[in-house]
Amino acid sequence: MKALFVEDYKPLQKSVSKAIREAGWAVDVGADGEEGLWFAENHAYDVIILDLVLPKVPGLSILARLRENGNATPILILTAKDAVEDRMKGLDMGADDYLVKPFFLGELISRLKALVRRSYNQKDPITRIGNLAIDTSARRVRRGGQEIELTAREYALLEYLARREGQLVTRTDIWNHVYENYGDSGSNVVDVYVGYLRKKLHLPDMPALIHTRRGQGYVLQEEKSEARNPKPE
Repeated sequence: MKALFVEDYKPLQKSVSKAIREAGWAVDVGADGEEGLWFAENHAYDVIILDLVLPKVPGLSILARLRENGNATPILILTAKDAVEDRMKGLDMGADDYLVKPFFLGELISRLKALVRRSYNQKDPITRIGNLAIDTSARRVRRGGQEIELTAREYALLEYLARREGQLVTRTDIWNHVYENYGDSGSNVVDVYVGYLRKKLHLPDMPALIHTRRGQGYVLQEEKSEARNPKPE
């Protein structure tokens, strides 16, 4: 998963972005309203955390522009304790949630996870694909009851693919959502980590889960036994 955090106060930038990364997500940081709006309009995110009091472009103006242009990314607004009218206005303009400063980082992360689940119409924190179970709250993975140990990057990749079960996901999609905007998206990093993940998910006598579409990308779904072993007519 990938978040955009738009905040001009550097200490808060640092603490929140660190907490998001420790939760296993990638995060981009917009240091003012103008930069934050550019990020939001030119990159895809699973959730946006938006401070309302920003230099150059106010948070409510960013919110209004994104919604007017059809950007439906879940947005959590950060407000001051006494900014009741701003909170009400933000929600009326299309924000999905708000958090009052100061706040606990743990609560912020929990709210972000809830917003992402809601955007994918998923109430249960456990995503199931065949006999694969992904606990997105505890970040634990099991297949056939067996615990599978994944690195932070492997888990982030798996969660992203699982959110799009049965859909073709390109290498560029994966790079843009799982990794931050650094490095070369044309490198083989994505292929390498898909290989690591495929190897760990492959257990004896169980169908494949990650399928390569040559020249296109990857699809995560459980193979049907009929497709693997078709019955003779």
